[in-house]
Amino acid sequence: MNWQAIDVGLLTLPFVAGLLVLITHVPLGAQVLQRGIVFADLAIAQIAGLGVVASSAMGLPTDSWLTQIVAIASALLGAVILRWTEKNTPEQQEALIGVLFVLAATATIILVSHNPHGGENLQNLLGGQILWVDTMQIKALAVVSVLVMYGLKKKWDQSNHRYSFYFLFSIAVTASVQLVGIYLVFASLIIPALATRHLTNKKYWSLFFGALGYASGLIVSALFDLPSGAVIVWALVICSLIGHQFIRTKSTA
Repeated sequence: MNWQAIDVGLLTLPFVAGLLVLITHVPLGAQVLQRGIVFADLAIAQIAGLGVVASSAMGLPTDSWLTQIVAIASALLGAVILRWTEKNTPEQQEALIGVLFVLAATATIILVSHNPHGGENLQNLLGGQILWVDTMQIKALAVVSVLVMYGLKKKWDQSNHRYSFYFLFSIAVTASVQLVGIYLVFASLIIPALATRHLTNKKYWSLFFGALGYASGLIVSALFDLPSGAVIVWALVICSLIGHQFIRTKSTA
């Protein structure tokens, strides 16, 4: 255990990044649970990651605007497919989402198979690099978060807005996955929303559980020199479980 690793300057930006991810993913997570498309974010995140890997295979820098455009375009294509499955084969949508995820994941593996840094790139895509986010990335994520939150004020149960939901979903996931990784995107979307599904003021409790998970995960990962993304996923689960049980106990007391 290394207490000197608790550097506020090092952990502040990752924590802010986590809060920005939660601001958009908490309401999106509630929508995902309501629609019964729990694995949609994994599929979209994997498709966006595939776009980044494909751009890298074409020689584009991972931090270039062209790479971001390819990633967003890939995710939006995934959104169109998801909306099509919702409209035409709703009873099979979850299975088709799984197939879409597997196709994107295996395509990513194929693309990195001849890259000498392919294993490292794949690990970064899955686990993220939240500790190394910079101010420019935070600003870009903040802009995306504001736009997504504005869009989320729409009534998504209306048929003419359902494509818009999937588009916003894709943009939010694409912006997050390159900072925190696929696993943490899924955890941020589903775990707080699932833990607070039957609570009153669920949005605020979700944000609180999520923020507590990010903060404790970052601290534990720094103390024990462990991968931050993976530790935060576990911290989100533990904090959400404890918080949910505590609130239920208080409400029945």
